[in-house]
Order: sequence, then C-alpha cells, then structure tokens
Amino acid sequence: MEFKAKEIAEILGGVVEGNPEATVTTFARIESGKSGAICFFANPKYEQYVYTSKADIIIVNKSFEPKQPVGATLVKVDDAYAAVATLLEYVNRRKCRRYRGCRSRVRWSAKVGRKVYIGDFAYVGKNAVIGDCTKIYEHVFVGDGVKIGSNCIIYPGVRIYPGMEIGNNVIIHANAVIGSDGFGFAPLEDGTWKKIEHMGHVIIEDDVEIGANTTVDKSQMGCTVIRKGTKLDNLIQIAHNVEVGPNTVIAAQTGIAGSSKIGEHCIIGGQVGIAGHISIADNTSLGAQAGVLGTIKESGKAFMGTPAIPYKDYLRSYAVFKKAGK
Repeated sequence: MEFKAKEIAEILGGVVEGNPEATVTTFARIESGKSGAICFFANPKYEQYVYTSKADIIIVNKSFEPKQPVGATLVKVDDAYAAVATLLEYVNRRKCRRYRGCRSRVRWSAKVGRKVYIGDFAYVGKNAVIGDCTKIYEHVFVGDGVKIGSNCIIYPGVRIYPGMEIGNNVIIHANAVIGSDGFGFAPLEDGTWKKIEHMGHVIIEDDVEIGANTTVDKSQMGCTVIRKGTKLDNLIQIAHNVEVGPNTVIAAQTGIAGSSKIGEHCIIGGQVGIAGHISIADNTSLGAQAGVLGTIKESGKAFMGTPAIPYKDYLRSYAVFKKAGK
C-alpha cells in the first residue's frame, strides 16, 4: 500500500493538518510509529506518543488540539477509531486479486465471481455461488449449493455445510463450522436415543464476523440466523434454530441453546450460558459466566451471576456472600 495524506483524508472524509503530500506505506501502533507509517490516536492515555512518534501521518479526532509541537501530518476525522477500521477495510479490498490454487477443486456448476481467491486444497461444491472479491483460503470446504456474498474472507479450515447462506463482507476465522447438525435426539423406551434429522439452514447476514472454532448449527426446520453486523468471538456454540439480532457482540466460550432468540445490540460476556427456548431483550448486557435460565423482557438492562439477576442486585448479593465467608 502507498497513500498520501490527502488521499487518506478523502477516503475518510477528514481534513489534513500539515503536509498533504506526506506518504505512508504501512500501519503502526502510535507508541511504535516509524518513518513511512500511519498511526491513529483515540485513547487520551496515549497522547504523549503523538508528540514523540516518528510516523509520517497520525489519524486523530477533529476535537484534538495538540499541547506540544507535532512532527507528523495529522488527518482529523470525526471518529479516529472507526476511521482506522474503514481505512484497513479499504486497503484490504484494494488487494483483491483473482487466484485459484492448482490443487483446489471447484465443481463445474459453481458460479465464481470476479477476483475471487481460492487457495490450495479448498473445495467448492456443485451449484455453489461465490461473490466478487471473496477470499477462500486453503483447506476450506464449501458444500453444494452454498451461497457466499462479495468481499468475504473465509480463513483456512472453515467448513460450510451444503445449502448454507453467507452474506457480504463476512469474515469467518479458521476452523469455524457453519451448518453442522443441532444436538437433537429423541429418547426411546429402551433407554437409547434416536437422532432427529436437521433439514434446515444457517443464514449469516452481511457484515458478520465469526471467530475461530466457533460453531453455528443448522435448524431442524427453518433457519438459524445471525443478523447483520453481529460479531462472534472464538469458541462459541450457537445451537439450532437460534436467532441472534443485529449488531450483537458475544465473547468467547459462550453457549446458546436451541431455539433461543437474542435481541439487537446486546453485549454478552465470556462463558455465558443461555438456556433454550427463551428470548433476550434488545440492548441487554450479560456479564461473564452469567447463566440465563429465563426470558429477559425489559431492554437495556445488565445481568450477572447464575442464575442471572440484575447487576446491582448481584453486587449487593456478593457483598453478603463475602461477609458470610468470614
């Protein structure tokens, strides 16, 4: 990559303060900026590095007023943190190129868009559809009839079962599994368990990111759905028929049991367990290791503990627990 300050400002809708011809070829953290690098400053505790950084360009908020001389050219934007994400995405898309590994296998009936990267030992099944500028890395399995949108990144070892649907701008990290059977078994009189076939699908909407080794099970009937803008960390289990609302974030090792519905803009901490067939209201926050056993109806509330109770109640209860242990 190579960008001038004026080009970066145009991409980000910002303004240049300094040399508009300043040129960069790499990214760096603000505390380790060097010549030829671009950094960003958003957290006040890192302000000292703005004055000492050797970087040629620093992205800052428009509200930032330097207290000392700054050697770098500043690109001022509304939100420096979001601007860097936008710039990184822009750079990644500029690298878009067509490649098909000689040891990959793409079935003749698959429809592959422009500038698609398919790594060695990847498999793309019959009637699959791959959108423009999508990258399918080595050892990925894309089953028959899978639909993957444009500008997606599917990292090595991902398995996408037949018939699943992936939107645009989706990132799926290594060894995630999309569309495996849900955990459904019927008890029989002799004490054994009969498998319940799962005939449904998984739909991953646009702008979703799914962490490494995360699993999203297909539904028995209908669809398991991860809505637009949701971010899933590593090692998460999403069971059959679950729906996760838009722009929800879920931290590692969380498990959501079958047929539960998670609202939009929820924040779910690590190792949270959510029981099956319940609903979580919009804008709910669940602290780490919370165990949610029943429906949460009121939006905008925070919960913690097992069973999960309102956050302030938990703090009061914890104070009592500490006293009881003395």
